[in-house]
Amino acid sequence: MSPMAKLGVVIIIYPKIGDTYPFPKPAAEFPILLGEWWKESIAEENNIVQSGNDPNTSDAYTINGQPGDLYNCSKSETFNITVSKGLTYLLRIINSALQDVLFFSIADHNVTVVASDASYLKPFSSSFIAISPGQTIDVLLKANQSPNHYYMAASVYTGVRAAANTDNTTTTAIIKYSGKYTPSSSPIFSSLPDYNDTTSFLNFTNSFRSLADKKHPIDVPTVVDVSLDYLFLVNLGFSTRVASVNNVSFVNPSIDVLQAYYYGINGVYDTSFPDTTLQLLIRKTKVKVLDYNSTVEIVFRTTDLAGSSHPIHLHGYSFYVVGSGTGTFDNETDPSTYNLVDPPFQNTIAVPVQGWTTIRFKANNPGVWFMHCHFDRHTVWGMDTVFIVKNGNSKNGKLSPPPPDMPPC
Repeated sequence: MSPMAKLGVVIIIYPKIGDTYPFPKPAAEFPILLGEWWKESIAEENNIVQSGNDPNTSDAYTINGQPGDLYNCSKSETFNITVSKGLTYLLRIINSALQDVLFFSIADHNVTVVASDASYLKPFSSSFIAISPGQTIDVLLKANQSPNHYYMAASVYTGVRAAANTDNTTTTAIIKYSGKYTPSSSPIFSSLPDYNDTTSFLNFTNSFRSLADKKHPIDVPTVVDVSLDYLFLVNLGFSTRVASVNNVSFVNPSIDVLQAYYYGINGVYDTSFPDTTLQLLIRKTKVKVLDYNSTVEIVFRTTDLAGSSHPIHLHGYSFYVVGSGTGTFDNETDPSTYNLVDPPFQNTIAVPVQGWTTIRFKANNPGVWFMHCHFDRHTVWGMDTVFIVKNGNSKNGKLSPPPPDMPPC
């Protein structure tokens, strides 16, 4: 196989000295980086997306840079870790794929999910995880099976999108038990949900709950100042691909919005981003302005008939995911199902296929903040918007000037 077309750096932020895990200290930690690989250069792939076309299907998924045993050209370099029976290990799993949500599992082992997006969760056991691009999930692996070799594996989740339009291969890595034994002729294989198993996807993501205890308090807004309804859509009927939020396809300005806002440069953007969906598609640089310390609720919705679960990421903030469901959001009945007691605190959330997710946060970080789908193609096609959070009155509640080497948007 030719050299990797996509390289990256993993930065692991450890607890500060004196901090403790809300679970017994693991024997060791392992970063598990899930990714994608193309035979052509990543520059060529980017050019395809930038031109408004669908990206080429990736040729393989990877675990820590290697596609694994199911691809003959990389079998000798399959990533592996060694564990000792009876010990517990912390796996910090990151999805760095550009285009796909992934399922991940370990053969014959359940994992205990303990954190997502650097926030601890009430632990729960699962035979698999579902992880979106840009999302992080931490799990505990108890080495409690007979000494052998076991596959870790990852494959795509697409929802309703046809599997033929995606990379439907499976990447593998190996868990090796230490000690003297004769392993199976090939590692024991992992069981993964089907590519369109939305029920499994939702059951997993809806299991997230914050610890919400004295050592890990939460502050969920119960009174909402600003209510927004955002529809994420891949717009059809155009010669090139167009994507939008509320039927506004974001246009990247030649001057960064942060610079234009801070220095009062006119004509770069306008502040009329709609709170609900427009009837007709427009292509503009529109932003939403929020008062400092205002409490915000956004209902994220998707209606794409041939779309996928959109992983939405907000810069500058984490937010509480207070509700989620399939079908059309009902403003009368669905809010009664919200979890305001121990919702998860995340910075990336996958909105269900043809469904909805509601988030809440306090706008207490002044600045210019990008919100976008974490699928690379959708971001390029315009599934983005910007929040401008005004300054507060305190010294710490004011926006610092942009750096002198600030690149254009």
